[in-house]
Amino acid sequence: MTDQGRRLSCHSCGKQVEYPRGEPPCQALGGWLTVSCWEGPGEVSHYNFCSLDCLKSWVDARLPTVPEIFLDSFGEDKN
Repeated sequence: MTDQGRRLSCHSCGKQVEYPRGEPPCQALGGWLTVSCWEGPGEVSHYNFCSLDCLKSWVDARLPTVPEIFLDSFGEDKN
């Protein structure tokens, strides 16, 4: 936080935006995306993203990957 306002950043790339104290963050975050994630009973986390690409990167990083050895066990040609 600075003396003039508050700062928010993209959870994926780190791009920052500042908005004046007393102003709602929605004015500074026009065009951004915010995801609310239930972490547990009564516990919600909010994540801000400056673009769909940043949101996609975040989602992709959170998804579990299928081990290559499992995919190889099907014996099908990857082409």
